[in-house]
Amino acid sequence: MNIKNIHIGSLIRSKVEEHQISIERISRFLELAEEDVEKLYHAKSIDTDILLKWCKLLKFDFFRFYTGHLILYSPQSRIDNAFRQKENTLVFRKSIYTQEVKDFILDKIKAGTMTANDVVERYKIPKTTLYKWMKKI
Repeated sequence: MNIKNIHIGSLIRSKVEEHQISIERISRFLELAEEDVEKLYHAKSIDTDILLKWCKLLKFDFFRFYTGHLILYSPQSRIDNAFRQKENTLVFRKSIYTQEVKDFILDKIKAGTMTANDVVERYKIPKTTLYKWMKKI
């Protein structure tokens, strides 16, 4: 799974194979011809309405891959894990890290392609959070 370059069609295909759902059932559910369903498996991106139907059919949140991408690759101006003033009240926004994001980062550390400090610097994940993840493996 490459969280930087998401190919949603191949992710959907792997879930379909995992659940062993027939093309006929998928075609009926999505209200698409079987050929169009096959085309979706090759698509790097698809319409959000269709993606939502896939989520319902396969009982899996495919949008989480995009959320993970945003957490890791959003611009530096993001307000995740930052304090900000709001009407004279201090608000702390905590990022929600999906399991895919955690696995992606921990795999980088295990493989030796990044150090813990590299991860903290590049992705702005708090050291305490990262070390908690590392402690669990």
